[in-house]
Amino acid sequence: MKRIKLLVVFAVFLGLVIAPALANYAMAAPQTNCPVMGGKINQTVYTDYQGKRIYFCCTGCIDTFKKDPAKYMKKLEADKVDLAPAPAK
Repeated sequence: MKRIKLLVVFAVFLGLVIAPALANYAMAAPQTNCPVMGGKINQTVYTDYQGKRIYFCCTGCIDTFKKDPAKYMKKLEADKVDLAPAPAK
């Protein structure tokens, strides 16, 4: 009987703690859209910010991003984008 209770507690723990964490991780996806204009990214157009590489659709979006990077980083985070790390210099 104690084993059954222990299994039930463990199952509840998995459902409440581990499953949501895994779901959030699984939902993260590589960047495919420009955070400024929303169009498809061009992987030759990017800037590095706080150790992450941010891709854009055009060079004009880099300037817009740099004026308010926190705004666009929040958008990428809300969209659950998994940003690539910037290469070490």
